[in-house]
Amino acid sequence: MITVEPVVLESVSAGTHHDPHSILGAHPEVDDEGRRSTTIRVLRPLAETVTVLLSDGGSVPLTHAAEGVWEGSVRGAPGPYRVAATYENAPDWISSDPYRHEPTVGELDLHLIGEGRHERLWEALGAHPLIHDGDAGVAFAVWAPNARAVRVVGDHNGWDGRLHAMRSMGASGVWELFIPEVEVGARYKYEILTRAGEWILKADPMAQLAETPPATASVVTRSSYRWQDGAWMTRRAATHAVAQPLSVYEVHLGSWKPGLGYRELADELIAHVTATGFTHVELMPVAEHPFGGSWGYQVTGYYAPTHRFGEPDDLRHLVDRLHQAGIGVILDWVPGHFPKDAFALARFDGETVYEHPDPRRGEHQDWGTLIFDYGRAEVRNFLVANALYWLEEFHVDGLRVDAVASMLYLDYSRRDGEWEPNVHGGRENLEAIRFLQEVNATAYRRHPGILMIAEESTSFPGVTAPTDHAGLGFGFKWNMGWMNDSLEYIQRDPMYRGHHQGEMTFSFVYAFGENYLLPISHDEVVHGKGSLLAKMPGDHAQKLANVRAYLAYMWGHPGKNLLFMGQEFGQLAEWTESRGLDWWLLDQPSHAQLQSFVGSLNRTYRGNAPLWERDGDGSSFTRIGAPDWDPSVVAFIRRDAHGGHLAVISNFAGVTRTGVALDLPLAGAWNEVLNTDAAEHGGHGAGNLGMVYANERDDGSPRAIVTLPALSTLWLRYQRDPHIPTATRG
Repeated sequence: MITVEPVVLESVSAGTHHDPHSILGAHPEVDDEGRRSTTIRVLRPLAETVTVLLSDGGSVPLTHAAEGVWEGSVRGAPGPYRVAATYENAPDWISSDPYRHEPTVGELDLHLIGEGRHERLWEALGAHPLIHDGDAGVAFAVWAPNARAVRVVGDHNGWDGRLHAMRSMGASGVWELFIPEVEVGARYKYEILTRAGEWILKADPMAQLAETPPATASVVTRSSYRWQDGAWMTRRAATHAVAQPLSVYEVHLGSWKPGLGYRELADELIAHVTATGFTHVELMPVAEHPFGGSWGYQVTGYYAPTHRFGEPDDLRHLVDRLHQAGIGVILDWVPGHFPKDAFALARFDGETVYEHPDPRRGEHQDWGTLIFDYGRAEVRNFLVANALYWLEEFHVDGLRVDAVASMLYLDYSRRDGEWEPNVHGGRENLEAIRFLQEVNATAYRRHPGILMIAEESTSFPGVTAPTDHAGLGFGFKWNMGWMNDSLEYIQRDPMYRGHHQGEMTFSFVYAFGENYLLPISHDEVVHGKGSLLAKMPGDHAQKLANVRAYLAYMWGHPGKNLLFMGQEFGQLAEWTESRGLDWWLLDQPSHAQLQSFVGSLNRTYRGNAPLWERDGDGSSFTRIGAPDWDPSVVAFIRRDAHGGHLAVISNFAGVTRTGVALDLPLAGAWNEVLNTDAAEHGGHGAGNLGMVYANERDDGSPRAIVTLPALSTLWLRYQRDPHIPTATRG
């Protein structure tokens, strides 16, 4: 039997040895005469006796070497074995030996992790229940490249990690340990010895479940969910989202209807979204976060759906049910920054690991958070794999990437002297740009038909251009310019709108430079900004008319659409995450009519391809009007790829215009497919009796005489269109 130095045994006993498996466990030996035996060492501090129980029924008593390490020898190979220990004034303990097992992280895994190319990183790192060499337990693995030692602590060892020190997997920075008999539901953390000699306690960055805040432990979990959305997923893979209708209902799960979990939300949300006609829901971040007031935008558990609403399989159930109902699911994703909470990613192993080490690039000035080190391969891998995790493990149809502008620029919210230029002397964050290109290219390669959406507020070029054309590779970009300008306009008294038409029409200049999504999001109805209805001028009826006209103009404008929850029925109070929506307003006819109108708007939108089939094609759009055109009226034509035409005419004046001359591109009948002033929507019922007719004048140009109700938008569909394509759902 090979003798181990006392200092080594002391390190093993203290749980500070970087490779405890080299001392503990089963170690084959051959003596000078060629006889084979195995030395077995186990750590059982305070034990009075320790015995190895062999699988053939035999047993081997061990002797105490030092520092709670016991050792003994058995002829040949012992095979699977268990360890029995007796204690004074404590029950006997029989258990499997964690240190008899080979690593659960393979060489290929380590190679890919080192290169930053492990696209299924969540299968290599984290906590995974499995059967390993006959023992049922959990394989733990964590990346902590600066650690001197790492121990697993949790329910399984009374939060004393000395018995479960992990082994270092060399230069990879990965630490690994398989612990038998740990079960699903067990809480755990990693206890990390820093270079400075301090023990710190950290949640698992790759945990797929965490305790419900304010508790912060990671939780072992396993999915047993069986998906039933195969038809949806097949259709999605064959669909090009840019050429499909997209109207998104943005939801904060905690305040939509407080008290509902993922499974209860499935029934309620499906019924509501089906009635209101949206094609997709967008869920504000559901990754685990400690502070509810961050709305989920300060994430501590990137791979863990928040436990506030149930288990991970409950979230899978919600997504699955939405898909079966024909509704897509987009998640908000936050790779731009993370909070400084001591239990999470910040200085994870005592050093800057996930965050950039230079405070000029690693600390966010506005939000008091930390910025990822996008130039580090393992960090980039952590984020790319995280995007794939939500797409693959939860079948989500897209990710809306938060705060992209803050990632793109080194001087974002920084004064002169607070930032360092890139290698070319510019302000662009080249490492973040490469990361965004990688995550988009990888996501679309693995999951065609998804939506990668940038919340980006600057004029950075090529956000939705392909990565092989030096673009960022997103599918869509939020049109923040349109949002700011149009809200500024629509809040004005109708008397003065004619002097500010450019606020409503400037977006036409750049509408086809990117694939845009028009957002009226949570950010526009919070922090003193008031709800969409509350922004509108006039009395209650005029406010409702303004909302209808504005939404129909928005849905007619080039680009896809997003509306935050509550605005579809005229929420009066601005949103706060601490209370639910005012659903009681639907008992009032005017608010019920507004919600019904939104349903009609979405269904009509989806049934008219000119409004969505060629959103990114400038030739699909033409401004229209006539001589002496009222500056409070905005009108344009949308065309689909098959010769279909639809006219959008918005009268933002407070008076009805009758006998208005309107030049249209084609002579003949134009059906009034939408009129926001219709009585069924709560309007006055003014309009054109369902149709206008464009007659050819002497010069051959068609002109119609129309009535434009006050504060209204009309959609006119050319009656003789040769083809009306149908939207592909999915």
